[in-house]
Amino acid sequence: MDIWDIIWLFFWSYVFIAYLTVLFSVLADIFRDPGLSGWAKALWVLFLVFVPIITAVVYIGTRGSDRVQSLPATDASAPRDAARSAASMGSVDEIAKAQKLLDTGSITADEYAALTVKARGY
Repeated sequence: MDIWDIIWLFFWSYVFIAYLTVLFSVLADIFRDPGLSGWAKALWVLFLVFVPIITAVVYIGTRGSDRVQSLPATDASAPRDAARSAASMGSVDEIAKAQKLLDTGSITADEYAALTVKARGY
């Protein structure tokens, strides 16, 4: 195997991975789109299986602008929601720990109040 065979191997590997990325991206977009009916989704998937390159190009050409507009609305809120959820679970855990300490008598009611205020972020 000479150097050109290795270069061709890397090139075609890159092309194949890019091809799979486009196919799975289109497939995910088809199933994520609430505007498509079940039959339309089935038809897109059927064409994607039998004539994948042409179908992907047609799909991106016809529905690509809708995809660009819908992605930021759904994906932008996900990190914020996850951060809020994690923060609220952390504060709940902190308050529960403070309650256990209060129940065992390790801290006073004033210290418990201070810990709950701190956990809630006030």
